[in-house]
Amino acid sequence: MNLLLSVDRSTHLPSPTDDEIRSWVSHALAQTERLSDDIPELSVRITDNDEAAHFNQTYRAQSGPTNVLSFAADLPPEADCGLLGDLVICAPLVQKEAAQQQKSEQAHWAHLVIHGVLHLLGHDHQIPAEAAQMELLEIDLLSRLGFPNPYETEQPPEGVRS
Repeated sequence: MNLLLSVDRSTHLPSPTDDEIRSWVSHALAQTERLSDDIPELSVRITDNDEAAHFNQTYRAQSGPTNVLSFAADLPPEADCGLLGDLVICAPLVQKEAAQQQKSEQAHWAHLVIHGVLHLLGHDHQIPAEAAQMELLEIDLLSRLGFPNPYETEQPPEGVRS
């Protein structure tokens, strides 16, 4: 799949390679219906706690960092481009949550990238029925990549926030 992807790292913690992120994004896009035939374009910024907290406070009026934030491009249909938007992922929270939930960091990274892409495509989890539908889609997409169900953990997850 053609994809215009920019990955920017603003943390010293390890994170997936650009190729891994590209693979997860492409998989999510290929397995879901997109309205545009244009080449999809998005950016991913991998941050530390302070920057994630700043974005979370500025754009969601929530204090503290969150694991993934999705900023969908709000373009009119006549713009005729594939711009989806931006994802901000907090590396320290990915690491912490993976350990708490007793899952691999790689699986948690894949989950959060796919979760964020689904938000960019218009999926949401504010209403229980929509949340259930989005979770099923995430489980299916991750399963096709060989990752386990992200919602079956030893420790109850704090919840994916975006």
